[in-house]
Amino acid sequence: MPESKGRAKRAYTPPSKPAKPKVGNPVWFVPVMLALMILGLLWIVVFYITSQQYPIESLGRWNLGIGFGLMLIGFGMTTRWR
Repeated sequence: MPESKGRAKRAYTPPSKPAKPKVGNPVWFVPVMLALMILGLLWIVVFYITSQQYPIESLGRWNLGIGFGLMLIGFGMTTRWR
């Protein structure tokens, strides 16, 4: 009885690695984050230094809310900073 020929086996090739996702933030991210925190701080400082007349006198104590809101947005952005 004739003997069958063996098949040539292919050399093992490991599966290709998937491309790494881009890690990091856009160029504008850090300057905007810092600008919001500094702007909020300056807003509150100006409010107190000018005896509550500036930045917007008609808002009264809401100027504090605006200043703290700007700072909170900036600090919130720090959680996304890579």
